[in-house]
Amino acid sequence: QVQLVESGGGLVQNGGSLRLSCAASRNIFSINAMGWYRQAPGKQRELVATITSGGSTNYADSVKGRFTISRDNAKNTVFLQMNGLKPDNTAVYYCNAEYHWQHYWGQGTQVTVPS
Repeated sequence: QVQLVESGGGLVQNGGSLRLSCAASRNIFSINAMGWYRQAPGKQRELVATITSGGSTNYADSVKGRFTISRDNAKNTVFLQMNGLKPDNTAVYYCNAEYHWQHYWGQGTQVTVPS
């Protein structure tokens, strides 16, 4: 099993930046892929970005060029650097880990960008 704890969310002005962190309970080098998803009120959860154990990344088109996913294997932590935040980025952001063909989720962290 993998336990995930997110942090770093908050209230940020339009155009501002935040960095989310996701701390895993096991060595993330052993985890096939980790990622960030988000869910806005009244909408389905959607992919934001993923990173594999080999370092390959994938982004939703809406965040390309503004968001960056990275990992620190020594700290068992994955980050999401979010720049140029917009009101429609307001959502609960969830960390995800794909490990041994199962998906594990964190509790989520709220990001709010007032219009």
